[in-house]
Amino acid sequence: MSKPLVVFDKVEKHFGDFIAVKEMDFEIQEGEFLAIMGPSGCGKTTTLRMLAGLEAPSVGQVRLNGQVMNDVRPHARDTPLVWQSLALFPFLTARENVEFGLKMRGVDKTQRKERALKWLDKMDILEFADRDISTLSGGQKQRVALARSLVMEPQILLLDEPLSALDAHLVIRMQAVLTDLQRELGITFVYVTHSQSEAFAMADRVVIMGDGEIAQIGTPKDIYRSPENQFVAEFVGRNNILSGTVGSLANDTARITTTSGEFTVPMNEVALTKGQQASFVISADLVHVVIDKPIEGNAVSCKLISEEFVGSMVTLFLENASGHEFKVQMQERELSNYNLKSGDQIWLTWDTQNAHVLHGS
Repeated sequence: MSKPLVVFDKVEKHFGDFIAVKEMDFEIQEGEFLAIMGPSGCGKTTTLRMLAGLEAPSVGQVRLNGQVMNDVRPHARDTPLVWQSLALFPFLTARENVEFGLKMRGVDKTQRKERALKWLDKMDILEFADRDISTLSGGQKQRVALARSLVMEPQILLLDEPLSALDAHLVIRMQAVLTDLQRELGITFVYVTHSQSEAFAMADRVVIMGDGEIAQIGTPKDIYRSPENQFVAEFVGRNNILSGTVGSLANDTARITTTSGEFTVPMNEVALTKGQQASFVISADLVHVVIDKPIEGNAVSCKLISEEFVGSMVTLFLENASGHEFKVQMQERELSNYNLKSGDQIWLTWDTQNAHVLHGS
C-alpha cells in the first residue's frame, strides 16, 4: 500500500473556548482528488487552512510526506491555495500574475515568462497573457488563478470553493478542466466545497464534515447510496428517511413500524434486534410512483404537493396522511406518462434491497 502524502493525526483547532475542528484522523493519498464537504461552519475551511499553514493545529499533528508541518510557514510548504476570491493582483497582467510566485522564488525573467506562457497555454488562455486582469471574464480569471498555482509545480494543490462565484454553465466547464488537469498532472487536489454536485462530479473520495467532526469518508457512490448516519443522509442527496421500531425478523430482513406504515428492510449491513429503534433511507431516485395500491411490498399512499424541474429531471414532493414528506426523482418524460397535478393521491413503492439501514440505529 502506498504511503499517504498527508496525515491528520488527532488534529484539533481551538479558537478560545470554541472548538472549530474536533479530533480529526484521516489520510490523503498521493495523486488523489479529495473533496471536503459540509454545511457552513462545519470546519472544512479551517481544516484546509491548517494544511496550507494559515492556521496551526491546537492539538495533534499535520504531516506532509512524513514531515510534521505544524510550525512550517505557508511559503515553505509547497501547498499553494486557490482562493474563493481568486486573490489575483488587479494591477498585473494575466502573465505577470502567473509569474509572481516564480519571481518571489528568484527564478530569472526569461524562465519565468516561458513557464508562465506554457501554463496559460495549457489553461487555454494564452491569447489573454498580456491582458489586464480586470478585462477578463470570471472563467478566464479562474484559469489564471489555477495557472498561478500550478506553475510552481506543487505536489499538492488546495482549492477553497473556487467555483462558487461562477455562473452555472461555467461551473460545469471548470469542473471538467479541473478533473482533466488533476488526472493529467497526477497532482493531489484537496477541494473544499459546500456543493454536492461539485464534490461528487470530481472527487475520488469525499470527506463529509459536520460540527467540526468527520461524519463519513468514502467514494461519492458509497456516501450517496450508503450514508453512515442520519446527518449524512440528510445532508447528501434527496433522501427519504424513516424511523420506527423493529418488529419481526426473517430471512435477513426486518420489519420496521413507523408513523407512515410498516416496511421491510435488509439486514445485510446492519444487524437489528426486535424492539429496538431504527432508521433507514430510501434515495429519491429509487422510489417508484404507481397509481393503484401495490398488492405486496413496501408502499405508502401520498398526496402530491409540488414539483421541481432541473433540466430533464424532476423531483416530486409528496406528503402522506401522517404529514411525513417524501421525495421522488424521475425523468421528466417518465412523469409525463402519469398526467399528475397538485393534490393527486398516488402510491409510492420501493424494493426492499434498496433500503439502507443507518448505522447506530
